[in-house]
Amino acid sequence: MAVATSRIEELEAAAEAAYAAMYDAPAGTAATAYYNDAKEALHDAIGLAGQLGLAATEARLRARLDEIKTVFRTQFPG
Repeated sequence: MAVATSRIEELEAAAEAAYAAMYDAPAGTAATAYYNDAKEALHDAIGLAGQLGLAATEARLRARLDEIKTVFRTQFPG
């Protein structure tokens, strides 16, 4: 289980790095690519948390994904 939770942490860190890069990217395609990277990493982490029965982690990651989606949709109009 330690390896799996470590993987969740890696995915979450990758999502946060992509989210941060989204702000530094030129508007348009580059920002969207980082947004997609963040979403994909969080989806993978959510899936793994669900498989492991880590309900609190899964809920926290879902909430973070929702936050990132809201930010992208409001601050990066396409």
